[in-house]
Amino acid sequence: MKRVKYFSCLLTAVTVAAVVTACGNGANNPAPGTNTPDNGGTAAMQPISIFQSKVEIAGELEALARTYTEETGNQVEVWGSAGDAYTTQLQARLTANEGPTIFSIQPGQEAERFKSYFYDMSDQSYASYLAPGMGLEIDGKIVGMPTSVEGYGLVYNTELVDPSDVTDLASFTSTLQQLKADGVNGLSLSEEAYFLIGHLINTPFALQEDPQAFLASLAAGEVTMAETPEFQEFAQFLEVIRAEAVNPLEVTYDRQMGDFATGRNAMVHQGNWSYSMLADFDEMDIGMMPFPLMGNDKLAVDLATAFVINGGASEGEIEAANAFLEWLFTSETGQNAIVNDFGFIPAVTNIEVTEMNPLSQAVYDATQSGNTIPWAFTFFPSGIIVNDLAPLAQEFFLSSSMTGEQFLERLDQVWANAS
Repeated sequence: MKRVKYFSCLLTAVTVAAVVTACGNGANNPAPGTNTPDNGGTAAMQPISIFQSKVEIAGELEALARTYTEETGNQVEVWGSAGDAYTTQLQARLTANEGPTIFSIQPGQEAERFKSYFYDMSDQSYASYLAPGMGLEIDGKIVGMPTSVEGYGLVYNTELVDPSDVTDLASFTSTLQQLKADGVNGLSLSEEAYFLIGHLINTPFALQEDPQAFLASLAAGEVTMAETPEFQEFAQFLEVIRAEAVNPLEVTYDRQMGDFATGRNAMVHQGNWSYSMLADFDEMDIGMMPFPLMGNDKLAVDLATAFVINGGASEGEIEAANAFLEWLFTSETGQNAIVNDFGFIPAVTNIEVTEMNPLSQAVYDATQSGNTIPWAFTFFPSGIIVNDLAPLAQEFFLSSSMTGEQFLERLDQVWANAS
């Protein structure tokens, strides 16, 4: 297992010095079957191309591709990222059979859209290092290796909240009430669609035995949220938040995190990405705990994106793509790039990371142990969080007369219309 020193985990890449000490494949030990310029090995593999959507690591990935060629003799071309037009350009290239060999994909609806192009990498050795539940899996096959994971829950100030005291609806309620009596806002949401309702409502979906099957049954009208226990209790949580916390419609993300940093908020519902707003407050002692719906004790953690191999590529290109991914996830150089050059939380068990910030550490620990629930919202109908759920949540927080039961009835209605 390699040990990589980790200094930050943001959505943007951070290039910093790394401390790497490990056994196994190192910078001079390429993936099996690859050629190095000076080892007299096999003939160089076919050139491959990589197309990926995260513009913030474009330069770092191009540099890594050059290093890979230097170490192995195999050619990798990184195509420019396309930002918001990524999926459109990806579809055009794949339809025209113009590659790429490896491309990045988001779980959920995007992965479903492109799944006919995916190569089954279940038997590849690098896939054996996936953390529990972290592979991009479709129809029982591992088709994608995650470049990173992200997670969220209740970020809390340890001087104000003991996570052992917030484990269910009753303890959540009493904690917010006591904090309110002490002049502290117990929990802050903010007005942005995902921070208001999109991430929060993931939990009752993720706690279903099969979230995707539940979503399908919901779309078919076979079940309702109003009659489902997890959603019934979720509505009660919303009532408590409305009664005992600051109205989130009066709070921006900046204010939410600023008030948390200065002790005005005891907890915020946020993810590891929010540490960028807290990095200057080194004296703060913070942590991340699960949102305790139905006694849930797991953080919401999932893949940001995953690398997949184009199943329509030639046999030689697929072999070369597998060699590159083997090198990326097992070599010292590749692992260092994932953690330090890209600034990612790894989703594999063969990279041990030290010196993380506390929020990234919580996500990393949950990932390694498998103590996670998925991001079911990635399978929601397109646009429903911004266009339908956020307006309903706004109405709920503005109207003290709307009960939780009425909220669920309206939720079923807007969901049916969106589906």
